[in-house]
Amino acid sequence: MTAPEWIAPLVAAVREVSADDLTRFPAPPDAAHRSAVLVLLGEQDGEPDLLLIERAHDMRSHAGQPAFPGGRVDATDVDAVATALREAEEETGLDPRGVEVVAVLPDLFIPPSGFAVTPVLGWWARPTPVFAKDPAEVASVHRIPIAELADPDRRCQVHHPSGYVGSAFEVRGLLVWGFTGGLVDRLIHLGGWEQPWSPGSRLVPLPDDLDRP
Repeated sequence: MTAPEWIAPLVAAVREVSADDLTRFPAPPDAAHRSAVLVLLGEQDGEPDLLLIERAHDMRSHAGQPAFPGGRVDATDVDAVATALREAEEETGLDPRGVEVVAVLPDLFIPPSGFAVTPVLGWWARPTPVFAKDPAEVASVHRIPIAELADPDRRCQVHHPSGYVGSAFEVRGLLVWGFTGGLVDRLIHLGGWEQPWSPGSRLVPLPDDLDRP
């Protein structure tokens, strides 16, 4: 593996975690739908960053919400890694040959949609340009510095009318919340990047027309 030293604590930590360490909703073995997402860490100017997409604003579900690249498992995919890389290429145009998979996390569950999601952790060894390759699904693509995600001034909690309260991040004009925000929160902690902050200090209400996470 050619990954830099700063990623080593995160890789070691995620290899020891269980689904219960990452979410309140471990995936049931008989989940009706399965998908995978690529949690891709890169480096710019010597600083780590994370690849996120903004979903198209006219999608039927989770419109306009930030997310990891990824999607539903295809019958031709040999495993979750293949799904995550294929979907990331289709959505952002990245070259999957430049990605080194360093860990596969436990399956997590999204109750409203019934999806079991496998997060695939990758190191972007040979970055390539990224863009919204499929405008029907992706509005924009972003490389967000970890330092911005860890900044206490950019951290908050969101409150959905359904009663959901969860971790969120306000970065680059995006509000990262829901499944993505929760997983980013845990990765920031496991990677040793977390800075002291008060989760109850800032609560952002979500409009009732947003999908429940």
